[in-house]
Amino acid sequence: MALSNSERERYRRHLALGDFGEPGQAKLKKARVLIVGAGGLGSPAALYLAAAGCGTLGLLDCDRVDLSNLQRQVLFDSSQLGQPKAVAGGERLAALNPEIRVIAHALELRAANVREVFAQYDLVLDGTDRLATRYLINDACVILRKPLVSAAIHRFEGHLMTYVPGQGPCYRCLFPQAVDGMVANCAEAGVLGVLPGVLGTLQATEAIKLVTGIGEPLIGRLLTYDALEMRFSEFRLARRYDCAVCGEDPTITEPRDPPSRAAAPEGVQRLDVSALNQMLQRGEKPLLIDVREDAEFAAGHLRGALHIPLGQLPPRLAEIGVQGNPVFICRSGGRSMAACQMALRANIRSPANLEGGMLAWAASVDPSVHVL
Repeated sequence: MALSNSERERYRRHLALGDFGEPGQAKLKKARVLIVGAGGLGSPAALYLAAAGCGTLGLLDCDRVDLSNLQRQVLFDSSQLGQPKAVAGGERLAALNPEIRVIAHALELRAANVREVFAQYDLVLDGTDRLATRYLINDACVILRKPLVSAAIHRFEGHLMTYVPGQGPCYRCLFPQAVDGMVANCAEAGVLGVLPGVLGTLQATEAIKLVTGIGEPLIGRLLTYDALEMRFSEFRLARRYDCAVCGEDPTITEPRDPPSRAAAPEGVQRLDVSALNQMLQRGEKPLLIDVREDAEFAAGHLRGALHIPLGQLPPRLAEIGVQGNPVFICRSGGRSMAACQMALRANIRSPANLEGGMLAWAASVDPSVHVL
């Protein structure tokens, strides 16, 4: 695909690279790349891919710009508060580089629409912060044979891996099964503002390498980054032959939505905030275990609650004992459900999940409780 005179001027620094040059730039111009999630990771990835001359760039996100996003989501500014991220981000990218085509997908990615959306693109970047969506993206890429660059961040750390059909392991090979809510998202656990900038830029780098064929992609390798130690580490990965989606006998052959959170696993009790409040008013003293992070707990918690962050729970389950009936609490009910499942595996009877978590408690019982 030939470059125009204005494109040659715009991408002059690329054209000067001997291993890249005009052939590499022409491949970028022809490329169709989808970024799922226009947040902390998607922002820098989108900006750099747009600046680099990715010919068609899709931006998919169902959220709107919130003031708390601006600490790290550099695709937006204060004038765009309340606007759909996909639309606002698309306008910013088009202004940065009018030579490219930007497509805004202001929608929630679901099994019902993932085929239609992904069919428009050659390569997918995953910048989401929900495990359920991450699995949907991975499974769709495997089934539709689309390369995928996946990244995730948590507090001060992040990781990155690349999947290419037939050449290496997928995300499920590394994480076969996990519960949504097992790891707190950015809103719950916090994140260093510059961290997604590092990982998102690396995603854009991987995308450019895959499109142009230069360098060695992160196929079969997991790259981790620790911002506090300023250290990168690499771990070799192997494809699992029993992988549910890319294995020899896959059980996932169609993209599918995750099970609803409303269906609690057998053995887990569902406890709403009004019922818990009534128990406390009667003088009952259930074992309350708050599995949020330190800053969340410090901001506001229920009196008498034992604080055990979810990541520390497995080795501390002995503190609960086997008498049963603990009530697990988090911000909105996801991490506490994961804690209930851990308790069941440790033979702790009838763990209860506080439905809606501290957000529901503050909304329905005690508005004075501050919830991060």
